[in-house]
Amino acid sequence: MQDLFTKEAIANNVLPIDDRSIERVNAKLAGRPDLMAGRTSLTLYEGMKGISENVFLNIKNSSLSITADVEVPQTPAHGVIIAEAGRFGGWSLYLKDGKPTYTYNYLGLQRFTIASPQPLPAGKATIRFDFAYDGGMGKGGTGTISVNGQKVAEGRIEHTQCCIFSADEGADVGIDDGTPVTEDYEAGEPSKFIGKIDKVTVELKPGKPLDKKQADELDESQKLKQQAVE
Repeated sequence: MQDLFTKEAIANNVLPIDDRSIERVNAKLAGRPDLMAGRTSLTLYEGMKGISENVFLNIKNSSLSITADVEVPQTPAHGVIIAEAGRFGGWSLYLKDGKPTYTYNYLGLQRFTIASPQPLPAGKATIRFDFAYDGGMGKGGTGTISVNGQKVAEGRIEHTQCCIFSADEGADVGIDDGTPVTEDYEAGEPSKFIGKIDKVTVELKPGKPLDKKQADELDESQKLKQQAVE
């Protein structure tokens, strides 16, 4: 019976049996197959919503950029460009009173907001958010917002979620369709972007190496998995 279990466990990627807790929900940390593994860029379009974490680029514990090509109307634009998850953890890039704004919601306990002091003028614009991650797992970093290549805002995000944002709220483009990431807007139809979103590209960037403890944990996981296969 033990031999049969080992055979089936290897065939179905069960081994190594993992005694970690929350880290196991992050496929990259757990070392299990990941639909998006190896991808460093994902381009999305207006109207795409409810994209679960398992089919969205895994941005956790990473430096990244979010680049949005938009067109705003004459009146001050508002609404969500792209958001992931909601009230109990997630992030959102949006316009508030026409001003490009990014909020990171840490477990519903803290919200870190970076915002341009000036609203966008009417017309086409490229809004970019860059996050320079400190390195390690669940650490912070520095966020920067640029408009048409010019930096307009910068700030610190002191904590990030290492492993999961939400079990049931996905990523949305042009709206925040679940609970709101931030109190700056109401979820659903009131959060809909006023204007046009041509595309949004999320891209992972090279960052600082893992700290020794995490590197050792990942190395041990890979060794156990290789031993199980052999």
